[in-house]
Amino acid sequence: MPRNHLASSTAACCWIPLFALRCEEARRPELASQPCALLAPDATRRMWQVSPLARRAGVKPGMTVSQAIGLCPSLRLCEPDPVHYDEQFARLLAALSDVSPVVEAAELGRAYVGTDGLEGLYGAPEGIVEELQLRIVDCGLRIGNSRVQSAIDNPQSAIRVGWGLGKFVSWVAASRAKPGGAVIVRPGEEGQFLAAQPLAVLPLDPDTHRRLRQLGLSTLGRLAALPQEAVVSQFGAAGRRMWQLAAGEVVERVVGREAPEPIIAALAFFSPVADRAMLAHALDRLLERALKDPRRIGWRVQVVRVRAELEHGASWMITATLKDPTADRDRIAAPLLTRLEQAPPAGAVERLAVEFTGFAPGTAELQLFARDASAAARAGRRRALRTALQEIKLRLKRTLLYHVIEVQPWSRLPERRYALIDYEP
Repeated sequence: MPRNHLASSTAACCWIPLFALRCEEARRPELASQPCALLAPDATRRMWQVSPLARRAGVKPGMTVSQAIGLCPSLRLCEPDPVHYDEQFARLLAALSDVSPVVEAAELGRAYVGTDGLEGLYGAPEGIVEELQLRIVDCGLRIGNSRVQSAIDNPQSAIRVGWGLGKFVSWVAASRAKPGGAVIVRPGEEGQFLAAQPLAVLPLDPDTHRRLRQLGLSTLGRLAALPQEAVVSQFGAAGRRMWQLAAGEVVERVVGREAPEPIIAALAFFSPVADRAMLAHALDRLLERALKDPRRIGWRVQVVRVRAELEHGASWMITATLKDPTADRDRIAAPLLTRLEQAPPAGAVERLAVEFTGFAPGTAELQLFARDASAAARAGRRRALRTALQEIKLRLKRTLLYHVIEVQPWSRLPERRYALIDYEP
C-alpha cells in the first residue's frame, strides 16, 4: 500500500469535553449554572451528555428521562441540535487546518493535528500548541470562549491540548491536561508517561475493562509489565493491541484527508414536510444530484450525512459509513432510509441536505465499463454476491452457496438430472 504523504507521526490532540453540551450553554448561558443534560439524537430518549452539576446528583449518560428526573427533579433537559454542533465542529477543524494540512477528526469535539515539519514555522512543541490554541480562539467557535484567558477561567468549556508521538499518546496527554492548558510528552518519555495513566484511557469495551480490573490491573504500567503473550492468550488480538498501546510500542499516525471537499446537495421545501414517503423521495433525488457532481469523478462515497432543518429552529442529522464505498445510489440510500424509519425527524422538515463527507479512490471496474444500466445492475449484483460469499467462507470455513447444473437431463431419476457445484460468482 502506498504511503500517504498526508500523514504525520507526531500529533497534537485538541479536545473539548462535552462539546455538544458546551455549544448549548454558549447559546443559553443560564444552563451553565444549573444541572442540565442533552437528550440522545436518536429515538431512545435517553441521556446523552450530562453536565457536572447533574452528575453530582447521580444522573449518568444512558439513563431514561424518568430515572434522571427522579434523581434530579431540577434537571433541565435540552433537545439536541446536531446540525449546529456539526457546524461548530467544522469551525474547529477549519481553524486547525490553518496550522497544518494534516487534520483527522476522531469524534465530536476531538481532533488530531499532524505536526511533522511544523518546527520550522512555530519552533518547539510549545510554540505549535500555542499557535493551535490561538487559532481556535480566533475562529469564532461558540463554546463560551472568547480568548485564551477566558478558557482558563471557565474550566467547563475549555479546550485541552496534548502533544506527543502518535495519536494515542497525544490523546492521553490531552485527557491529562488542565482546562485551557496543554501536556507535552517529548520523544523518549512515552513509556514513563503512560505507565502512571489509568486503564480508562484505553479504547476498550466495558467488559474488557471489567476483566482487567478483576485481574488487579489499574494502570497502563501494570498492564505493560505483564508478558505480551500472556495478555494475548487472555484477550486475543485486542489484547495485543492494548498491550502495545500501554507499552508505548505502537505509533498511530495522523492521516489527513486527501479527497474532494464535501459534496452537498440541498432542497428547501415551500412548506414544512413531515411525510416520510416525501422525505424518502426527496432524499433519493438529492443523492442522484450529489452523485452527478463533477468533483466526485474518480471517487466512491464512503461516508454520507443527511441534515434537516426543522420547524421552530430544531435540527436532525443522520450519518452512515458504508462498509464498501460505492457510487451506486441505491446502496448509498439503503442505510439512510433505514435510519429514517428508525429515528425520523421530531418535526416537519423545512430544508433537507445530503452531504458526501468521506471518499475512497477509484470506481468499480465492472460498472465503469458497463454499456447500459442493466449491465451496470448485473455488475453490482455480482460484486455484492462475491462480498457475501467471502464473508460466509470466513465465518463458516466453508461455502454454503451452490450452482445447479444439468448432468443427465434425460434420466428418469430426478436426483441424476442435476448436480450441485460450489458457486463462484
